Amino acid sequence: MRNILKALFIIPALILVVVVLGGVFSGKERSTKKHPRPTIGEPARDFAYPDLNGKTVRLSDFFGKKVIFLNIWATWCTSCRKELPTVQKMYEKFKGDDFEVIAVSIDALGKKAVEPFMRKYGLTFPALLDISGSIQLLYGTTGVPETFIIDKSGKVAYVEIGAGDWTDPEKQSIIQSLMSEPDREVTR
Repeated sequence: MRNILKALFIIPALILVVVVLGGVFSGKERSTKKHPRPTIGEPARDFAYPDLNGKTVRLSDFFGKKVIFLNIWATWCTSCRKELPTVQKMYEKFKGDDFEVIAVSIDALGKKAVEPFMRKYGLTFPALLDISGSIQLLYGTTGVPETFIIDKSGKVAYVEIGAGDWTDPEKQSIIQSLMSEPDREVTR
């Protein structure tokens, strides 16, 4: 009788473990495919992540209307700490109808790490949370920070690997020229 009771508990537990592990590994196999980094002129790869308030933001919602400054970063990244204040200055200069910063954090702690970091450094641009780091696979990044400037038609117009100084007049002129392009209807 005792063995039958053990079996009644152990067998369902084993089945549950197999099902859970099967789901984890099958999902992992699909999500671990690393894409090559997008090149200039290539369509930006769409994604959706929550912001600090839990609202899901989709990249393609900005296509046709805004120039997008997509920055992939992390709070633990020393280069990001140097770069992000220049992103903030650029954001303050250009924010409005034709421009948006989307800063995707790959911090595993998500909001717990990002929100106090943003406050500490006085960063007010939108921060999205990718606790799994899947954006790195989607955009083929090799580290952080990496930046992709996306034109109004949803195509990659500029790529910066590593920290950039976004107060640099040459970099700002790239953004200004893209902002001056007319809005476009984008079909995907």
